[in-house]
Amino acid sequence: MQGDRQPGLKGFLGFGLLGVGVLWDCLAGVYQPVWAAWAGLALTLGLYALLILAPLPVAAARWVVGAMAAVVTGMALVYANGWFYLFPLLALACALVLQGRAVHLALGALAAVTAFAVWRGGEGIGPIMGFAWGSFSTGVVMAAFLRLHVVIAELNRTRERLAEAAVAEERLRFSRDLHDLLGHTLSVIVVKAEAVRRLAVRDPEQAARQASDIESVGRQALTEVREAVTGYREVSLAAELERVREALRAAGVEVVVRRDGAPRSAQAEALLSWVAREAATNILRHSTAAHAVFEVSGAALTVRDDGAPKHQDRPPGGGLRGLSERLTRAGGSVEAGPLPGGGYEVRASLPVTTADS
Repeated sequence: MQGDRQPGLKGFLGFGLLGVGVLWDCLAGVYQPVWAAWAGLALTLGLYALLILAPLPVAAARWVVGAMAAVVTGMALVYANGWFYLFPLLALACALVLQGRAVHLALGALAAVTAFAVWRGGEGIGPIMGFAWGSFSTGVVMAAFLRLHVVIAELNRTRERLAEAAVAEERLRFSRDLHDLLGHTLSVIVVKAEAVRRLAVRDPEQAARQASDIESVGRQALTEVREAVTGYREVSLAAELERVREALRAAGVEVVVRRDGAPRSAQAEALLSWVAREAATNILRHSTAAHAVFEVSGAALTVRDDGAPKHQDRPPGGGLRGLSERLTRAGGSVEAGPLPGGGYEVRASLPVTTADS
C-alpha cells in the first residue's frame, strides 16, 4: 500500500468489531457447520488486519481486498444475519487500497452486492437500503478522509520546501549584502591607506585627515553590516552618491553627478544605491579611470567612466551578478560593458511600478 495514504491506520483495527455479530452467532451455534463460519470470520478479520498492518504493494493489497470480498460475499449469501455487518468493513478495505474513480466504482458495486445479499437473506426494503447505504457511505467517508490526509501531507511538504527556500534566499541576500558592503568599504579603506602612506612624510596633516576618514569609513561599515544582518538597512540614494563621490575623489577620480528626477520608493532608492556602490567599487578596484559620471533619471541609473581595465584577463566578479539578481527580482535589469570609444558603462533600470510603489 502507498505510504502517503496511511495516516496511522492502526486505530482502524477497531472496526474489526463489526464482526462481533458473527462472533456471537458462532458462539450461539446459529451457523452450521459452525467450523466454516469460524474459518470465514477468522479469514475476513485476518485479511483486514493484513491490509492495516503490513506494508503491501498496491497490486498485492488489491488481491487481498478481492479475497476479502469473496469471503464476505460468499458467507453472507450462505449464512446471512450478522455477516451483513461485515460489508461496511469490506468498504473500508476498498477505500484503503483503491483511489480516485476506482474506489467509487468499487463502492457502487459493493452497495449493489450488499443489497442483493440482504434481499436474498429474506430482509425487507428497510434493511436492504440501510445495509447498502451504510456500506457505500462508510467507504466514501473513509476515502474522503484518506484524500484529506494526502492533501495535508502535501501541504506539510510544501511548507517545508518553502521554509528551505526562504533560508536559502536569506543566505543569498546576506552574501550579496556582505559582498557589496565590504567590497566597496574595503576598497575605500585601501585607497585612503595608500594616500596616508604617500602623505605621511610630506604632508602629515593631510595624512592625519585621511587616517581619520579611514576610521569613519570603518565605523560606518560596522553599522551597515549590523543593519544588513537584521535586514532593515535603509539606503538614501543621495547619501550613497555623496559617499561614492568622496571615495572616488580620494582615489583621484573626478566625479560628476547628474540627477533628473528621483526614485519615488524606498525600494528603488535602495536598489539604485547598491548599483552606485558596486559601480564605484569596480572603478576603484579594476579601472584606470580619471573621470566618472553618475546619471540618475527617475528609476534608472547610468554610470560611465573613461578608464581601461587594470587586468584585461580578469574574470567577471560576483558583484554585477548579485546586482542583476536583486534588480531582476524587482522586475528591473542591469547591463554593463565597455564603451566603443573607451571606458566602461553600467546601466540599471527599474519598472515604473517599483519606482512608484
